[in-house]
Amino acid sequence: MEKFGKSQPVKRIEDVRFLNGTGRYVDDIAPTDGLRGYVFRSSVAHARIDTLDVSDARDVPGVHLILTAADLVKAGYTEGLWGTTVPNRDGSNGAAPFRPVLATDTVRYVGEAVAFIVADTLEAARDAAELIEFEYTDKPVHLGLASGGVPLHAEAPRNTAFDWGLGDEAATHAAFDAAHRTVSLDVEDNRIIVNAMEPRGCYAEPDGDRLHVSINAQGVWEHKKHLARVLNMDAEAIRVTNPDTGGGFGMKAMPHPENFLTAIACKMLGRPVRWMSERTEAMLSDNAGRDLRHTAELAFDADNRITAYRVKTVANMGAYNSHFAQAIQTNLFAKVLMGTYDVQTSWLQVEGVYTNTTPVDAYRGAGRPEAIYLLERVMDRAARELDVDPWDLRRINFIKPHQFPYKTTTGETYDVGDFDRVLSRAAGFADHAGFAARRAASEAQGKLRGSGLCYYIESILGSPMEDVKVTFDEDGGASIYVGTQSNGQGHETVFTQFLSDQTGIPADKIRFVQGDSDLIARGGGTGGSRSVTIQNTATLAAVDKIITAFTGFLADQQGIAENEISFDDEQFRVGTSNITPTMLEVAQMARDAGRDDLLIFDATITLDARSFPNGAHVAEVEVDPETGQVSVDRYTVVDDFGNLINPMLAEGQVHGGVAQGLGQALTERVVYDEDGQLLTATFMDYAMPRADDLPMIGFTTEATPSTTNPMGMKGCGEAGTIGALAAVANAVQDAMWSRGVRQADMPFTPQRVWGMLQDARIAAE
Repeated sequence: MEKFGKSQPVKRIEDVRFLNGTGRYVDDIAPTDGLRGYVFRSSVAHARIDTLDVSDARDVPGVHLILTAADLVKAGYTEGLWGTTVPNRDGSNGAAPFRPVLATDTVRYVGEAVAFIVADTLEAARDAAELIEFEYTDKPVHLGLASGGVPLHAEAPRNTAFDWGLGDEAATHAAFDAAHRTVSLDVEDNRIIVNAMEPRGCYAEPDGDRLHVSINAQGVWEHKKHLARVLNMDAEAIRVTNPDTGGGFGMKAMPHPENFLTAIACKMLGRPVRWMSERTEAMLSDNAGRDLRHTAELAFDADNRITAYRVKTVANMGAYNSHFAQAIQTNLFAKVLMGTYDVQTSWLQVEGVYTNTTPVDAYRGAGRPEAIYLLERVMDRAARELDVDPWDLRRINFIKPHQFPYKTTTGETYDVGDFDRVLSRAAGFADHAGFAARRAASEAQGKLRGSGLCYYIESILGSPMEDVKVTFDEDGGASIYVGTQSNGQGHETVFTQFLSDQTGIPADKIRFVQGDSDLIARGGGTGGSRSVTIQNTATLAAVDKIITAFTGFLADQQGIAENEISFDDEQFRVGTSNITPTMLEVAQMARDAGRDDLLIFDATITLDARSFPNGAHVAEVEVDPETGQVSVDRYTVVDDFGNLINPMLAEGQVHGGVAQGLGQALTERVVYDEDGQLLTATFMDYAMPRADDLPMIGFTTEATPSTTNPMGMKGCGEAGTIGALAAVANAVQDAMWSRGVRQADMPFTPQRVWGMLQDARIAAE
């Protein structure tokens, strides 16, 4: 493990093909003779379908197939999209309305799939869509984050998807009654559109008696399982591949209707079929993120220590339960509910509400950003109302190093942490002491400057089990087959680097293989910052198997005891001889000896516990009170990621995460009109963050290695986003506090910020 500790900043090897145009994205590698799929979508948010006549469309030259819900049922495809459910507080189950692959008798959001057209060309499919007769009777649209209104589903007569609670409600209420001070804050967490650089896409093709489906996703096994279910096929008759993917962010982890429609069309026609989303189509149909309203309350004793935390949340589910949505808005939200603070009692109540909008599901962080954003906003408000420095308030309430392992009120066990040390490092790195002078300089120029702190913690998520396979190939190299899936994180570099580091095999002799359900038995895919920690733990187990097997082989070959052979991460040492073969040389010796059993090694591991990355984000913003323009002037991150394999890749992940967090905080906002029409359906209306919205990001680490895995790693994929939201929001609130603004919610667009300042001015008159 000594070599691992060197943490070399190796540049990404996969970037070469991405930059020279030889990446293998799904639309690049789809069969050139494949038919084109096109989705006819609902143009209204809520309506009863009176007529859906596709007869004229079927007569368009070049059209091979048009599918409606009735056609699917006639062909025997009756399954819908699956979604998690959670228990209600009264013990009943959360609502589980059927979500069809194609709308049946009712459409429930603008963009819902109504028909699937397959033609020789995309142009022919679009021409056919123009001839579809779609008549409907409007129903009232429900958009508000509250129960009531005309129900979207019979299973939810008040549009309540679930009413879930966790914690000790009575003890929490008692703690509030006995508190020295209490603080309350309403917080809005705005809806966003994921906007992966590469929109969703897939293709399906016959493969003898089997079906091959390729999806730009975040892993193959979840998709394979549900393809088998919806298509009524044996899972072994389906091969799923996942080529290069241009961003996933949680949204591509779960199946969408188009995957099933493309596969069904391929089966029915016996020909390859491909489908690729366009940008506005993606904005209408991709599962959205966030969209919650919270009321958070903290109870304090006379020493400013938190005695209880109480949260009531309303979560927008959209029109249906998406794949993971109910679990994300409840269980995953609760995992880091108390953040890094020592709190003895809490109560969390979450109500899910159906609305006539695109379904909401996982977005970078999956519940953890929402929880930390809420907690760190109310902590900042508490510091103001208690008249205590916000950094000091956090230090007072941090879980102390001697308290680990620490079990939270929501049942998570944090293994290690030294939060005060990380925060102290952040204070120096961000030049917190110099903030007052910078604020004065801004004021001299007519600007408002604010400083915002967020101390976050996250839990790695996903399956605790992972697989790996290492083979020694005839060309003299080796291959590593992984169960995770890169969609931009640099897995090819980091997993190749780690195997090379542990075995001495040159990195350029290692072939990296991912995303093929035929080549590795199972895997957990990518999501929840799990990949590097869990995949490399599996690789370490495979390396141990290889060393043990090769040691036995060499001992037999040399006629000596196994304990006379050692491996130093690069070469074997055979007794007192000068024989020092590398791992590749031993593999060739085994091949020459006919020992094919020594050329393939599998390993499956299960982590007994999760790790918890944490850190401090410090943002400084300037607000122009005349225009409302917010500029992030300084941004500093100090993370505890445990031990790192590749610091350069970790920093890149943080930069990307911070950019996404700043996007939600400053520019991104989904807007529907009163009829449920999406008004932000192009980049002309939906403002993505641009280069000039971002400052230079200062990044460093202050590690406390995790005890939950052999390498002491903690994960880092979502940390940047989790910390950025509250850091920026608290900075903007700090900047405007002197002008009387007491409620500041994202996004901080010029219009909204100017309006907040004007409202505060009018209220003060």
